[in-house]
Amino acid sequence: MSASPALGTTKTAQPNQIPQDAGLTEYEAALVRDLVGREPNALEWAMFGAMWSEHCAYKHSKKLLRTLPSRGASVAVGPGENAGAVDLGGGLLCVFKVESHNHPSAIEPFQGAATGVGGILRDVFAMGARPTAVLNALFFGSPTDPAVRRTIAGVTGGISFYGNCVGIPDIAGHISFEPCYAENPLVNAMCVGFARSEDLRKASGARPGSAVYLVGSDTGRDGIAGASLLASFELGTGADEKRPSVQVGNPFLEKLLLEATLELVAADAVEAVQDLGAAGLTCATSEVAAKSNVGMRVDVVKVPRRARGMTPYEVMLSESQERMLVIARPGRERDVEQIFARWELHGSRIGEVTAEPMLRIFDGDDLVAELLPRSLANDAPEYDLSEIAAAFARDDDEVAGARRGTRGPTWPREGPPRTTDTSADIYRDVERIAIWPRLRIRWSRSS
Repeated sequence: MSASPALGTTKTAQPNQIPQDAGLTEYEAALVRDLVGREPNALEWAMFGAMWSEHCAYKHSKKLLRTLPSRGASVAVGPGENAGAVDLGGGLLCVFKVESHNHPSAIEPFQGAATGVGGILRDVFAMGARPTAVLNALFFGSPTDPAVRRTIAGVTGGISFYGNCVGIPDIAGHISFEPCYAENPLVNAMCVGFARSEDLRKASGARPGSAVYLVGSDTGRDGIAGASLLASFELGTGADEKRPSVQVGNPFLEKLLLEATLELVAADAVEAVQDLGAAGLTCATSEVAAKSNVGMRVDVVKVPRRARGMTPYEVMLSESQERMLVIARPGRERDVEQIFARWELHGSRIGEVTAEPMLRIFDGDDLVAELLPRSLANDAPEYDLSEIAAAFARDDDEVAGARRGTRGPTWPREGPPRTTDTSADIYRDVERIAIWPRLRIRWSRSS
């Protein structure tokens, strides 16, 4: 039986019965119900859970991130796209992306780190830039600990393996060893590429009537709901149960995908390109539609799969690697398909862009999800991190425990209060939470 029956034929959950794997608080679930105007079905809950996860929505860090400089005479592309871009002059852009893959690397060091590299490579060439170099910043526990040594070997092996197979060198990095990172390493990867300004592509160019293609690896069950079930939760004794949520990478397929994407850009055959990373097809479709102020109609039956009997839930939440969503220019569909074939890539037309800003997911003739793209991509609540600092101040025992790495602040089920106001004491708040061992930020006001 499908995990997400057609709308109108499914018995939805009763109020306050939130599917556990959605990862939403009761407060967030109430917001979802208000936005949707009804009780979502299982697939729709899962889509919100993935898109409103910490990994995708940055709901606890957006307020701090907005305090960082992001505008300037040389900034060609700021926050909000697959990657940033700086104008180097002469029509040349430096395109770059930094991303962490901490929890996946803690659970499965080799694949966690390798797929972290693969993801940032796709973010860069999705912008029409050729990836040129990889960098990293790694934080581990004491290297005298055998378990930490295994993690170090897996992470460094995954990073070097993926980059070498694609043909992109790892040119620089940083490494630190601190006891607080013994069970939860920080694995930060960066990719730098270059593009001509006229070749730059954004995810916001989709237009009504254009064909939607999914190209690259077939969709499997690896990494399902990784954004909500793995990347956004605290690690603990159940870590082994989350191992199936770690994606598996194929750098040789990534190389083909890279060259095909750049050829599509050079031929000016595409309106928009989007990497499928965290939250998979759910994220790619909703983000492109929201940024372009359009809708999409997608049929999961048309999505190539590597496993039999996959449900719409599994197809929409799979985080199988080496996949891209491509929006073809009207009349250029044949050119797009020929480029896919030339690079021996499996590309399938899975839907089309619609004028009505609604994301509709079909399973053949059955409508299994119907949501506003902007609700998924833009309307996640934002939380004030100063509440974390206040939690430490209110409870001396909790502060001591957190500094020893034995416990963190406890949030009520309904979540912390929502706010979008800019605090006048933002620097003080950052300094107070920097002592949290899961962050351990080296902070100075001058920076």
